[in-house]
Parts: sequence; C-alpha cells; structure tokens
Amino acid sequence: MSRYACPGCGYVYDEQAGAAREGFAPGTSWSEVPEDWPCPDCGVRDRADFEAVHG
Repeated sequence: MSRYACPGCGYVYDEQAGAAREGFAPGTSWSEVPEDWPCPDCGVRDRADFEAVHG
C-alpha cells in the first residue's frame, strides 16, 4: 500500500488506512480516488497534485 502527500499542507492519504471522513474505506487504492478530489485539509490541491511518499 502507498501513501500520497499534498505538497501544499502536508496532508497524507494512506491507502491502507483510507480516509473515513472523506468516504474512502481502508484499502481504497489511490487510483479509486476521483481525479477532482480536493485535499480535505487545505482544499486547494487536486489529486493530481499529490506526490507519492517514499519510505
């Protein structure tokens, strides 16, 4: 499972954990998150702006 971070505020989407408040169950892959999904913390970044977290 992978993690993806918003470059604006640092929010991290973790595929293993999902994002319950956003309606994504644990195990929801990044490819299943809608393209126009905004960052839930800062709201100014779309999914395309997120960067893979390594390590």
